[in-house]
Amino acid sequence: MQASTLFYILISFIVISFIIDKILDILNAKHFNDTIPNKLADVYDEDEYKKSQKYKKTIAKFSNITASFSIILTLIFFFVDGFKYVDNFARNFTEHPILVALIFFGVIMFGSAILTTPFSYYSTFVIEEKFGFNKSTKKTFWLDKLKGGLMSALLGGGILSLIILFYQLVGANFWIYAWALVAVFSLFMNLFYAKLIVPLFNKQTPLEDGELKNAIEEYAKKVGFTLNNIFVIDGSKRSTKANAYFSGFGSQKRITLFDTLINDLETDEIVAVLAHEVGHYKRKHIIFNLSSSILLTGLTLYILSLFINSSILSEALGVSIPSFHIGLIAFGILYSPISEVTGLIMNYVSRVFEYQADNYAKETFAAKPLITSLKKLSRNSLSNLTPHKAYVFMHYSHPTLLERINNLEK
Repeated sequence: MQASTLFYILISFIVISFIIDKILDILNAKHFNDTIPNKLADVYDEDEYKKSQKYKKTIAKFSNITASFSIILTLIFFFVDGFKYVDNFARNFTEHPILVALIFFGVIMFGSAILTTPFSYYSTFVIEEKFGFNKSTKKTFWLDKLKGGLMSALLGGGILSLIILFYQLVGANFWIYAWALVAVFSLFMNLFYAKLIVPLFNKQTPLEDGELKNAIEEYAKKVGFTLNNIFVIDGSKRSTKANAYFSGFGSQKRITLFDTLINDLETDEIVAVLAHEVGHYKRKHIIFNLSSSILLTGLTLYILSLFINSSILSEALGVSIPSFHIGLIAFGILYSPISEVTGLIMNYVSRVFEYQADNYAKETFAAKPLITSLKKLSRNSLSNLTPHKAYVFMHYSHPTLLERINNLEK
């Protein structure tokens, strides 16, 4: 295969992916004005439903603009040999493969941040503000960007450097060492993310003594779930939207409740949400997700090792000097169809797990408070209650609200 042929294959993958996403968006948008099912009739009143429709349409329009802007810039960058110019820029400073790669990706990421940050700013301070969701200050917004960028540079740059070093030392077998590195890192982050990363962005405080803590501890004791770590996170610092999540395992497991969740829900509803999270742990979903993620990473790295030595990957992007970092970009695009398939499978599994966690909450606590909590959370976030089935199949990691309620009412 010639480099020019591979170039147009890469372009076709990018364009086809964009077209599929836009078709799904159009199909989904056609259902924005659907009549709400009877079981969900109490989620919105008339004014709230009109507001939710307006929010969905605003988000859809903004998404179309940002996606179109992104693909146009991407295609221009490809056709003007942008990767070649960035690679040459990096090589003006050094010829060391690791340093060249770090400068190369640093320039790409910095340029991307400059171009995408205005959209992010508009989404936060115009759209989310307009619909009453935003609680973030401009200072918090910019600090989040700065801290997120530094963390990505340190962690991402460190992992990339080690992977390239493995490639230099052992050649095509680098994937084994890279896989071990990523597996250890994933395990470490799963255990200590809440302790090490979250505090950089949010304040976490132990749940205070009182009715809610007593109810949670009573439920945990009932199901034999040892829980010493219940934290409240200041989600209201950025948004009115509520959430709760489970992290870690063993002695490091913890439940984190958003303060907005505590403000929006009654005690029995919060316990029901927590019971759902406990269900994920009891059904071994966390272990499955971590294990499957590590296995998929191993598969990806192995396939990468079969192609990374081919100079055609670099040539296809207009770069005359073959390098790991250029090959990595070309491979990432070529691998995207496989990634889409594995993503669909994982989304399906995730939806099954959500049903299982709901069932656990129903069996060990009660279905009704979980149903009412799901309705409140959907109303407070102006969720789409009538999404297109194809859109759900492709993008949703959770069943729709109607599907979850039907399952809970069985």
